[in-house]
Amino acid sequence: MEDVIIIGAGVVGASIARELSRQDRRILVLEKNWDVAEGASKANSGIVHGGHDALPGSLKAKYNILGSRKMEALSRKLDFPYSRNGSLVLLPFGGDREKLKELLARGIRNGVEGLEIIEREQLRMLEPNVSESMEAALFVPSGAITDPFLLTIALAENAAANGVEFRFGEEVRAIQRSGEGYCVETENSRFDAKLVVNAAGVYADRIHAMVSREPMEIIPVRGQYCLFDKEAGDLVKHTLFRLPTEKGKGILITPTVHGNLMAGPTAETLSDKEAVNTTAEGLSEVLGKGAESIREMPQKKVITSFAGLRAHERNGDFIIGQPADAPGFIDAAGIESPGLTAAPAIGEAVSEMVMQICPVPLRQGFIHTRKSIPCMALSSDAERKALIDADPAYANVICRCELVTEGEIREALRRVPRAGTLDGIKRRVRAGMGRCQGGFCSPRVLNLIAQELGLDPQEITKCGGGSWILMGRNKEEGHGR
Repeated sequence: MEDVIIIGAGVVGASIARELSRQDRRILVLEKNWDVAEGASKANSGIVHGGHDALPGSLKAKYNILGSRKMEALSRKLDFPYSRNGSLVLLPFGGDREKLKELLARGIRNGVEGLEIIEREQLRMLEPNVSESMEAALFVPSGAITDPFLLTIALAENAAANGVEFRFGEEVRAIQRSGEGYCVETENSRFDAKLVVNAAGVYADRIHAMVSREPMEIIPVRGQYCLFDKEAGDLVKHTLFRLPTEKGKGILITPTVHGNLMAGPTAETLSDKEAVNTTAEGLSEVLGKGAESIREMPQKKVITSFAGLRAHERNGDFIIGQPADAPGFIDAAGIESPGLTAAPAIGEAVSEMVMQICPVPLRQGFIHTRKSIPCMALSSDAERKALIDADPAYANVICRCELVTEGEIREALRRVPRAGTLDGIKRRVRAGMGRCQGGFCSPRVLNLIAQELGLDPQEITKCGGGSWILMGRNKEEGHGR
């Protein structure tokens, strides 16, 4: 029997797993997909929100502030990218200045530090490429950016190093009370646990309904994005927001920690919890509304587009805690924006809840830190030489766009949780993230996965399930070339 089962291996589930691994427990993470960060955690803007927008007194406001304050120190411990670039909420000429003032007052009530409204001249000094139509802005110096999947991977790897087990391809089909705990059934297996944590993203309401009659409705909200080439990466320095509406924070423009530029997201309320496709209308909205914030939208520099689903709870706030009719079952649900920012604080909160329900000693020898995979693109000449001297595979460039080597890819395949798909490699070391989007490197990456894991190349998938890359052989082995 497990002590705790966590359902969902996104950034919230991974953060909870890491925090729970401080305790002397058996912890299992079940994920229906084939890697961590396969849901909303892989398809968001990577913004570490300052906390000015959330409604004072809400769980969103509470955990946004706590998470934002933890993120920089966490990035140093777990070695994932983080940059405090600051953010600007733009006010156009003729816009609602009173609403901007209300946003300032709300941020102050939430405890955001350094907020101020700046006028046109100072705005131009901070962002020379901002649109001429902008009159003023709310400056949020605590705003930052990170890499959402590298954050999730770092949390998961550190949790695994502290004894947490991850099981992929295990979609939960049923949960039942069993003695002092719960029996969790998947298509493939059956697991027993004293406690269950529900961090299932857009499916959290379905998991919740398996054990509780308390109402919960998670509404998927699709956000579409455009990612631009690094040639456009220095167009803006800060994250540029528009005044928020009932639909969210609007189309933002932001640099990324890897030197790209990003625009999005849309906010499309849907019923389909798997609708992560992009649409012509959605991408047109991203480019059109994004162009209102800057002088010129570099549309010809778009290298890819993508979409993700936000888990919007119908009451508009996070749900964190036990339902009254399901003791030992903890929801971490409705974790939409600013969920990425809030994740470290949510992990701590759920860990404390578990300890209150079932006290145990702390784990002896908890590993606090984790090192990322060496990155040749960011290494100095001396660091590159040392890596190549230790392992010549670091001299074999596989992805030319992002300068990713065989050594980096093999290291990713040896980590736990292990990358076993093309997308898993892409998120860990950026092979396929560049201008050609894997057009040149994908076959070589596929062969390295097959070699390292001892698989037939036809078994390798893009992202698990039935997403095979190769559909068969056009010649039998030993016949022709």
